[in-house]
Amino acid sequence: MSSMDIPSSGQGGPGGGQGGGGRESATRERTGSAATTLANAPRMSWLTLAFMTTASVASLRSAPTMAVYGLACVFLYLLPAVVFLLPTALVSAELASGWEGGVYRWVSEGLSKPLGFLAVWCQFAMTIFYYPSLLAYVASTIAYVVDPSLASNGPYTALVIMVLYWTGVWVSARGTQAVAGLSSMGLVIGTLVPGTLLVVLGFVFLGQGNGSAAPMDAAHLFPEWTGLASLVLIVNNFLSYSGMEMNAVHVSSLRNPAREFPRAMFTASGLVLAIFILPALAISWVVPSSQLSLTAGVMQAFDAFFQYFHIGWLTPVIAVALVAASLGGMLTWLAGPSKGLLMISRQEGYLPPFLQRLNRAGVQQNLLVTQGVVTTVIALAYALIPNVSSAYWIFSVITTQVYLIVYLLMFAAAIRLRRLQPDHPRGYRAPALVPIAVTGLVASAAAMAIGFVPSSQFGSGSVWSYVAIVGGGLLVLGLVIPALFLRLRKPGWRSPRARAEAEAIEAAELRRATGPGPDGPGPRGPTHEGPEHGGPTHGGPGAGGPTHGGAA
Repeated sequence: MSSMDIPSSGQGGPGGGQGGGGRESATRERTGSAATTLANAPRMSWLTLAFMTTASVASLRSAPTMAVYGLACVFLYLLPAVVFLLPTALVSAELASGWEGGVYRWVSEGLSKPLGFLAVWCQFAMTIFYYPSLLAYVASTIAYVVDPSLASNGPYTALVIMVLYWTGVWVSARGTQAVAGLSSMGLVIGTLVPGTLLVVLGFVFLGQGNGSAAPMDAAHLFPEWTGLASLVLIVNNFLSYSGMEMNAVHVSSLRNPAREFPRAMFTASGLVLAIFILPALAISWVVPSSQLSLTAGVMQAFDAFFQYFHIGWLTPVIAVALVAASLGGMLTWLAGPSKGLLMISRQEGYLPPFLQRLNRAGVQQNLLVTQGVVTTVIALAYALIPNVSSAYWIFSVITTQVYLIVYLLMFAAAIRLRRLQPDHPRGYRAPALVPIAVTGLVASAAAMAIGFVPSSQFGSGSVWSYVAIVGGGLLVLGLVIPALFLRLRKPGWRSPRARAEAEAIEAAELRRATGPGPDGPGPRGPTHEGPEHGGPTHGGPGAGGPTHGGAA
């Protein structure tokens, strides 16, 4: 999830009156306040940013998928890190430091507004398949507290997914502040502590003379080549690395962005790789790949180590920690992308009023419930598909395919913005942006293509049925539905208040870029409205450039 797609302000605010003078005055107040806030933004150390980025990306959930490859998982983690992880971090930093409003603003400015909507829609839509795969992992983890045999039981998995998802909707609909606390502890409780314990146990296990279940010699540094199918699980790593752009919005808070941001990103990348690679290796040491479950692999490894060291009582403790962290992450995802989509839709009228409606707590309840109905239908597939790992893999691939559309658009927009608006103020300019963005663009397109090749985890199912499921999910969710919203949208779907607030934020951003006026940071009328930097103007609704800065 990208934090820059979560609005930082509430729905309301002054200035929604009908009178022209009242609206101008209120808009100036909001603009001056926004400009002052931006100018007085707190500073952040590069190390803090590195840890924040690590927390937004690192997880143990993908470890079983790569543990199937044994020692070769090192190569399969490093390759997408170089061609996708770092390009995403560097490109999104330049975009975030030059244009507020997240991926919608970037793509709208660089490509077009409809494609901007497609990008923010895909950020939301990918969660529809993400929740079943995430909660299937949770269900398998819970099974090790109740009955490990349930980890491969489809109806049990489907039931847990539905119960936990709707519980999450109920919690999110109340706007509880507990969500933030639970989510912020996820990195420590559900990743760092279990991951460190898993790796330490693995090294002790090997140090006592036990053999590794997977070969650990130089001959196995690369996966055995059997065609594209031998690399297909690498697609999962693109989803694992998604979110690197989450903290790019903080680049302007660094004292020296040009020097400190790359340092923060390289540090975060090293930490992320360590968190991904070492636990995956530890799992491969104790669980043979033929017996490894993609959903329960982490608990399989813990259970094997705990039984070997005669500390089996720790199994439910670790399971509870992993479940708590995953549920915290789910609550964050529930609140984030849907709220970003809501704010953009209120400004531009992309969704019908029913889906824009808020409950008394100011939460987009109708949007969450509609999403939940679709998620429930998808969850039933776990009860129908015989192999839980097959269902998990299919949903993970569809999630990745839909999310890769966002990155394809982001990289393309970055290239075009550098060419069309080279003088637009940026707090950070990525070195060699065009080659870096092209690398990320090509890697994302290649990952999307490889995702249509079924892996061994799909079992003996038909290749064409696999392609039809993955392609159908990508086409319907990622392209057909947003195209229908764009075709059916009506002027009455737009919220005048949300539009006015978006214009105020853009005006504040322009004042920050061009410097304060002679009487201080507050606005003194409609100044700085011309295209001073060779790109689209941002001074108001008639300025020619997109006005959609409200989804911060």
